[in-house]
Amino acid sequence: MCEDDHTGIGRRAVFVTGAAAALTLGSVSFASAAPTEQRRRTVRGTLPTGSPDFVYVPVDVPAGVREIHVAYTYDRPAVPAGTAGNALDIGLFDERGTDLGGRGFRGWSGGARTEFFVRADEATPGYVPGPVRPGRWHIALGPYTVAPQGLSYEITVTLTYGEQGEAVRPVYPPERAKGRGRAWYRGDCHLHSVYSDGRYTLAEIAELARAAGLDFINSSEHNTHAAHAHWAEVAGDDLLVLLGEEVTTRNGHVVAVGTDPGTFVDWRYRARDNRFGRFARQIRRAGGLVVPAHPHATCIGCNWKFGFGEADAVEVWNGAYTPDDEVALADWDGMLVASVREGRDGAGGGGGRGWLPAMGSSDSHRAPDVIGRPQTVVLADDLTREAIQEGIRAGRSYVAESSRISLAFTASGGRGEHAGIGERLRVDDETPVTVRLEATGAPRCTVRLVTDQGVLFTSAPLPVSGTGTVEWRTTASYAAYVRAELRHEAAAGPLPGPLAAFTNPIFLGR
Repeated sequence: MCEDDHTGIGRRAVFVTGAAAALTLGSVSFASAAPTEQRRRTVRGTLPTGSPDFVYVPVDVPAGVREIHVAYTYDRPAVPAGTAGNALDIGLFDERGTDLGGRGFRGWSGGARTEFFVRADEATPGYVPGPVRPGRWHIALGPYTVAPQGLSYEITVTLTYGEQGEAVRPVYPPERAKGRGRAWYRGDCHLHSVYSDGRYTLAEIAELARAAGLDFINSSEHNTHAAHAHWAEVAGDDLLVLLGEEVTTRNGHVVAVGTDPGTFVDWRYRARDNRFGRFARQIRRAGGLVVPAHPHATCIGCNWKFGFGEADAVEVWNGAYTPDDEVALADWDGMLVASVREGRDGAGGGGGRGWLPAMGSSDSHRAPDVIGRPQTVVLADDLTREAIQEGIRAGRSYVAESSRISLAFTASGGRGEHAGIGERLRVDDETPVTVRLEATGAPRCTVRLVTDQGVLFTSAPLPVSGTGTVEWRTTASYAAYVRAELRHEAAAGPLPGPLAAFTNPIFLGR
């Protein structure tokens, strides 16, 4: 074992890269060594408040290395109340470089791990196995927040020399499961496992998803696609596993739903960089949907600042229902109002092409997070990647807090005209329209019918059995669209209770 200590990395050569959003420090070099030998270098430094989003530590890797291992620590000094403390994320890029959207990405663990390794045949969850080729690699540091005292860190890089292991060919889950033809399918498109900052294994997620009555899920680890090649063994005829990523930028998170296997989507930009559109288009080219997540969440970096022009749907309900979700629901309803007033209310919009459908997902990370609370229930032609995505994109869906709740929501005219969720009932402005909601599994819930004019109908509570039917009559001149909300009983006061379920709209009129 050979160990060197490179102190004062924060005072070494510093190079600005990109649009002043990243810094590259002086390189750490290793000499060649005999097989099975290990060489270690330790570097230390301090990042000041106001550091760039990403700091790269170059590591010159010689030929003959079979494994790279990185461990790091950083200080967490006490800070005044209301002041952010230190939080330092970490990842790795190989000799192909750190270019935005480039091929050099080898993994990201954010702040979830203190060490990781990469070699040809295996890697730490969140990292991508593959050859350790000679050249300049980069450790990527992400100072998420920096205390007023600065952020002091220590990184130890260990190279193990020797023959490369045999690379494993990835096997991905199938894009089709045994469906029921055209039917309502339940899914949770925002989940986390040990492959990012979750604690669930993939097997535990699959087991809990089945127990929650789900038909499909979507792999959505933070800033890594490393889990894609590990889902095949837990998927099955009864559970479709879509592959994606939660692209976790400093200005909001977006879930890529159902991309091609092995698709990596970069996250190293802010709204002011004007680069989100490029990566939203990459998601769609890879066959995925662009879904901004928890747009009004209050965690640092979570609030959505990229606009919705590139979105295919929006995650309105995230996990246990909170005031953040209530704000997101109201904001989404405002977008619906704008779409009908601007003539962009054609069903099946998104991506700037029309109205924006809503979704709900659990964002589960660990117990006691409940997988499938909430879940998006999609009308699809079959249980396939393409059919599920088409149903989501068209807005043929509703969101429910669990599989106990089932809804049937329709609008009909006087001559047999009929439309369901996400569709348009084409009737004249003054033609009488009957809106009908049938619900099961929602005891004592109140039904609210919401239109572009606001809440125009509120029912009495459903019976304790949870099963009931509500009808309301209107016209297209009175309501350009109508959507349904099921609310639990309010604890007190005039505010409505938390959501139990809600639907995408039915549009009325020519």
